[in-house]
Amino acid sequence: MRLDLSLYLITDRALCTSPGLVETVTAAVRGGVTMVQLRDKHASDAELVDQARRLKAALYGSGVPLIINDRLEVAIAAGADGLHLGQDDGDVADARVLLGPEAILGLSVQTLEQMARLDVEHLDYLGLGPVFATPSKQDHAEPLGFAGLARLVAASPLPSVAIGGLKAEHVAATHEAGAEGLAVVSAICGTPDPEAAARRFFS
Repeated sequence: MRLDLSLYLITDRALCTSPGLVETVTAAVRGGVTMVQLRDKHASDAELVDQARRLKAALYGSGVPLIINDRLEVAIAAGADGLHLGQDDGDVADARVLLGPEAILGLSVQTLEQMARLDVEHLDYLGLGPVFATPSKQDHAEPLGFAGLARLVAASPLPSVAIGGLKAEHVAATHEAGAEGLAVVSAICGTPDPEAAARRFFS
């Protein structure tokens, strides 16, 4: 499974109520989304496994990997392509053992101190941010801005995707800071036309 961080969609069930989670994701992939992360803090494991299986089926043949946020057991049960962990969501080495060598494993990093403690051997990419404050994640760390993002990217030994309040107009600045791509939620989820919203990141 390819690792293309250009446009990384993180789902939000509340924002995707219309036209629906699967429909939003498939439309966004038609628009150019290169990775999809299923994130739902309020769903039970069983609900999340069901969502993941439906998304996995919808993504079949697209080459776009499905990543599960935080929940290792869900990623395994659903046959997802990988897992993304926060700093307090479990041990990276343990996750790698259970997921296997082919799975994609990412980690959120907000500070240079966290970067210095990385378990690089078991990771494939880093999510760096938040660049800006964002309503889709209330408990985020202090926003970095693009200067702070550039400092983290410069210290990163792994490919990185920027996250946090990013929109299509931030593509150039994100790339200038050195990140491989942008992770977005509300810039695609909840828009009237997710396909068109995704395309704007490449125009």
